[in-house]
Amino acid sequence: MSETTGTASFGLNLPDYPWEAMAPYLAKASDYPGGLVNLSIGTPVDPTPALIQEALRAAADAPGYPTVHGTPTLRQAICSWFERRRGVPGLDPRDVMPTVGSKELVAWLPLLLGLGTGDVVVRPTVAYPTYDIGATLAGATSVAADDLDELDDETRSRVRLIWVNSPGNPTGSVRDVDSLKKLVADARELGAVVASDECYAELGWGEWDLQRGGEAVPSILDPRVTGGSLAGLLAVYSLSKQSNLAGYRASFVAGAPDLMANLVNSRKHAGMIVPYPVQEALRVALSDDVHVLEQKDQYRSRRERLVPALEQFGLTIHESHAGLYLWCTAGEDTWTTVDRLASLGIVVGPGVFYGRAGEGFIRVALTGTDERIDEAVRRLVSAA
Repeated sequence: MSETTGTASFGLNLPDYPWEAMAPYLAKASDYPGGLVNLSIGTPVDPTPALIQEALRAAADAPGYPTVHGTPTLRQAICSWFERRRGVPGLDPRDVMPTVGSKELVAWLPLLLGLGTGDVVVRPTVAYPTYDIGATLAGATSVAADDLDELDDETRSRVRLIWVNSPGNPTGSVRDVDSLKKLVADARELGAVVASDECYAELGWGEWDLQRGGEAVPSILDPRVTGGSLAGLLAVYSLSKQSNLAGYRASFVAGAPDLMANLVNSRKHAGMIVPYPVQEALRVALSDDVHVLEQKDQYRSRRERLVPALEQFGLTIHESHAGLYLWCTAGEDTWTTVDRLASLGIVVGPGVFYGRAGEGFIRVALTGTDERIDEAVRRLVSAA
């Protein structure tokens, strides 16, 4: 009981939301003549495609409760998309489910899988903070590792869930088929689930740029990875990036026939349901590839303008083979780089938000309008 109020102490003991620390740098950048260029969080800025907006409007008369598992037509659209875009044929519509954005699934999956005290959740060494939060919410332990061989025997024996993030946020790293195949084999020896966060898979660059002669980024559900069995394997995907649907919270999870029915049932009890109009918008978006390629062209163009400007400013770009971010370092303290860029009116993401291994790095998002990207380029080049 609290000594001052006589009431119990309530609330989860979670760390402060990291982005609050950016307030002084946002203020500093806002004072720059010409305004700030915000390349930090990475929220989409381009319009939601018209055909998706129309699908939302057409489904707006929705007086009844939607289904947690998703409409049959949506689940079939997800299966067709996996075959057409991700090289995953024959996915059963029973083994897919829409989610309220991908972040909520990342945060709640350890709890939905029944993990708790003593269980270990493995996440990448440089990673989106929500993997750790999900473990904390379930009472499990989060461990940073890019390969299970990095763990001692005692820790390995307690691994129940392994998060893969390919393409990675913030690093833009991509795991090839052999890397994923080995991880799956190792996880199965331990009896652990592998959940793969693949939200940037359509945004490959260089050797992973399918539209420029590269390979498609492989999925954890790819037959070359799975050996023919999807047991214990979950792929998580969001249309926030590829279709500018961050405001719709339009995402899904697929795979793991041995787990999906229980996940659906648990979410029914918790009322974790994607609204019917959003399900329809998601279905239409997944059935159209044209808008995805057009959006990728815009990001590719912005990337090609930013890369040389950042390098001219003195930054070295690491990884960044896919996704919406450039992972950079000036060989100095993270906050020194953040402050130098804020002095130019440019706001970026501090690498320290993504784990100890992010010290010295910054994350630069491609999600600025063409006008703002060009303004950032002008400032970087002028300051070099």
